[in-house]
Amino acid sequence: MPFVDTNILLYAVCPRADERAKSDAAREILRRDDLVFSVQVLQEFYVQATRPTRTQPLSHEEATALIELWLRFPVAHLTVAVLRAALELKQRHRISYWDAAILEAARAAGCREVLSEDLNTGQNYDGLTVVNPFAP
Repeated sequence: MPFVDTNILLYAVCPRADERAKSDAAREILRRDDLVFSVQVLQEFYVQATRPTRTQPLSHEEATALIELWLRFPVAHLTVAVLRAALELKQRHRISYWDAAILEAARAAGCREVLSEDLNTGQNYDGLTVVNPFAP
């Protein structure tokens, strides 16, 4: 089961014409039935999608309805074990804590693949491989 990073969700609701190909690809990914999210990813989506400085921000109701829709997928919880593992991964791979927390939530959920534009595509983080679904 692939783990979905926040950027996939944000592209799915992106209204910009110059991001149309990524938006279409993100929507196609979200039609799958084998995805995994984390609480962190859903929180980040809400904050970014509703921020007033965003081009055409979503309303609270729109963002909440999407989150409720995505809750049909398994959602990895933030735990002390995930926190500790993320701190170790951050240090070992020299990545941001937030990226490490996403990776460790994916690992805790039993995923081997993380769909993300933000991490190094193809890189293996101790058994988790990053795939950029927008790469040519």
